[in-house]
Amino acid sequence: MSLKHHRRDVSQRQDRALDRAGVSHELTQHAPASAAIATLNGRALTAPQRIPLNLDWVDEIQCNTSAVDRRAATISTRRTVKKEWQAAWLLRAIACMDLTTLASDDTDDRVRRLCAKARNPIRQDLVEKLGIEELNLHTGAVCVYHAFVETAVKALEGSGIPVAAVSTGFPAGLSPLPERIAEVRRSVEAGAHEIDIVITRAHVFGGDWNALYDEVAAFKDACGAAHMKAILGTGDLTTLRNVARASVVAMMAGADFIKTSTGKETVNATLPVGLVMVRAIRTYAERTGMAVGFKPAGGIRTAKQSLDWLSMMKEELGRSWLEPHMFRFGASGMLADIERQLEHFVTGRYSASFRHPIA
Repeated sequence: MSLKHHRRDVSQRQDRALDRAGVSHELTQHAPASAAIATLNGRALTAPQRIPLNLDWVDEIQCNTSAVDRRAATISTRRTVKKEWQAAWLLRAIACMDLTTLASDDTDDRVRRLCAKARNPIRQDLVEKLGIEELNLHTGAVCVYHAFVETAVKALEGSGIPVAAVSTGFPAGLSPLPERIAEVRRSVEAGAHEIDIVITRAHVFGGDWNALYDEVAAFKDACGAAHMKAILGTGDLTTLRNVARASVVAMMAGADFIKTSTGKETVNATLPVGLVMVRAIRTYAERTGMAVGFKPAGGIRTAKQSLDWLSMMKEELGRSWLEPHMFRFGASGMLADIERQLEHFVTGRYSASFRHPIA
């Protein structure tokens, strides 16, 4: 076989792998609110809207921790993808990634470099070897502090990549409520397309679900047309039942996404916590006909971990939740490892991490 024919054969096999993994040629961001944004068991689901707080739904929630742990332990062992299928799933992970910098020493230049990486998340030579130029692959969003929203918006102009801002006294969420609401409004006015808010954990500990509902609803109102991700701070919530109940209340209050962590807690995203949250999303979808997105954040650093999370989403919620408008990783650190794995796929060799810088 000639080199030309070999390359064409490899390209065709990669195209089939990408199609099988669901990597579309146009990576969607936010579907129109009036349209179906997902399906579950053949049922079309619409975008989330606020509904009245139903305390019966909250009170009936129980969690069997041992059963959750057993199921979570099987996620990385029951499913595996190799070769071109693995490459396709890793490309999907990139498309669903919120490339993030939330450091105390952030600068405008660092944010601009991060935005450049978001536009071109893998090296051009790898793009060409994979044969995916037409995908226009980019990350799902860039996430920054409010102070850098305008910088990110300007750097991403024309790319179609949304800017997300962490808000509401991130990461503790303990500043006065009027200040947190005003912070949301300022970020939206600065051009943020998405707002990652943090809840007051004390409302969960005290079982004050009315206060939690009112707080999340107030943040959602301040977001206007911007999509809102509600960070539960699951590492602080102590029990899986608290996680499930906080998830349901945030969804009833109108959250577009529920998110595990700020990334600043001692314990961040874990598969058992993720399993509880996605099953809460599934039950909520079955009851309301509305599809809420999910974002695990913190502690996800390797390509293998990204495959575990994608497998869980596929098994628990289905193909619809493998799109950027329904699923995000808060995991910038894993991009370098994904790029290394893709280089191994096309060359058969692993490269050093320093050859795949983020910013």
